[in-house]
Amino acid sequence: MKVTRIAYSMGLNPSKHAALLEQARRLGRVRSEVWQRYGSVSGVGSGQTDRQVRDRWLADGTHLQFGVLANAWKETVRDAMADIAANLEAAKVEVRRAVVRRASDPSERKRMLAALKADRWAGDPFLARQMRARWRRGRNRTHDQIVVRADKHNTIVDGRGRLWLAVPGLERRKMVKIQLSTTVAPTGTLRLILRGGRVEVHYQIDASHMRSSQRPCGQRTIGVDKGYTEALTDSDGGRHGRGLGELLTAESDRLKDRNRRRAKLRSIANNAALRGDHAKAHRITVNNLGTVKRDRQAARHRARVRTEIFTAVHRVVDKAATVIAEDLTRRFAGRKTLGKNVNRRLAAWTKGVTAEALRNVSERRGSALVPVNAAYTSQTCHRCGRLGRRSGDRFHCTWCGVVWQADVNAAINILQRAGDPDIALHTPHHKVKQILQDRTDRHRTRLPVQDSSPATAGRRANYPNRSAMSN
Repeated sequence: MKVTRIAYSMGLNPSKHAALLEQARRLGRVRSEVWQRYGSVSGVGSGQTDRQVRDRWLADGTHLQFGVLANAWKETVRDAMADIAANLEAAKVEVRRAVVRRASDPSERKRMLAALKADRWAGDPFLARQMRARWRRGRNRTHDQIVVRADKHNTIVDGRGRLWLAVPGLERRKMVKIQLSTTVAPTGTLRLILRGGRVEVHYQIDASHMRSSQRPCGQRTIGVDKGYTEALTDSDGGRHGRGLGELLTAESDRLKDRNRRRAKLRSIANNAALRGDHAKAHRITVNNLGTVKRDRQAARHRARVRTEIFTAVHRVVDKAATVIAEDLTRRFAGRKTLGKNVNRRLAAWTKGVTAEALRNVSERRGSALVPVNAAYTSQTCHRCGRLGRRSGDRFHCTWCGVVWQADVNAAINILQRAGDPDIALHTPHHKVKQILQDRTDRHRTRLPVQDSSPATAGRRANYPNRSAMSN
């Protein structure tokens, strides 16, 4: 498994920073040209590789207009073509689901999926129509990155023990030296990101050799339910990452107030520009509508959220050798609207970060991660298997007469879902509901007929409905 490490520059003088900014700006033009030519259905990008693009540009002289070294623009072309390929594969995920819904014949479904995988979808009317709908034309917005090949940079340690990184500049055989904030020399292909007045050096390392230094995982099998208030709730009733909901809610409310004020200032600046008072519009834009502080605060918030989620996952793996988690990659349509404030706060729910943390921590610490179907795990009683009613953090089972803690009940259902022979990972949610209802009907037909005599009715009246709260 590859993990990314980041090293930061220290004491970078203005001339070096300006030179790197100019190089990143020119390489941004390279990215824009690649996306313009090959980043759409109408382009040539569906069948092109970065080497073919590079050879074509060398033949027609396109590379001469950028004013950068050969290795710099070639690596940028390779990186941009990889982004286009990733964008294309993301669109194919939705198209595959449309193919499965449309094609009932297994042979026809196999043919369409094979054509989609081999990029022969342009000849099929249905696949071409689906790809045009899912794969939209991309646009480059990256003008602050420099990709450096592994053999084009070197590091040196000076007499004071400081680590320096030398990368190519705009001129041939002239390197730009950057002092780094670490003593570990970055290796492999580097990605330099110029952000906030400093240089971030991103590089990848193999984390497989680091597994021996990680603490071992537990010995049990535990189901976990992903949530908003808490990052994870396990089947034992433990709650991990209790501060996640407060972090997300506070940040969402803060962004709401700040963006409202920024919109008002932007309106004032636009009205001033329409009146001809360009000096006032310029002052507001420069002093009040900047993005440096906003980006810094957003990065700090993302770091706090990731710390909260990864800490919660580590606590789960401390006692679990096998983690059963719900697969939330699929979207469920038809959900009711919960209100503007709730929808805005839930929009910031970082379930993707939780899935990433479960995958990375499990792999690095040697535990197994098993995804299961998430359909109706929060709406089914784990004791009797019947559909119930969830209200906030409580789950009401009308058959058992018991009130469960909703997240704990869902975590137990997820644990039991791993051994369910009828509900697979990709079973549609409507089929899952039908399976659960059929099980309920079969259970009801096996129940003995209740005695309707007055004496029995009187005995039943003496026993009220039981309720319990599970913590």
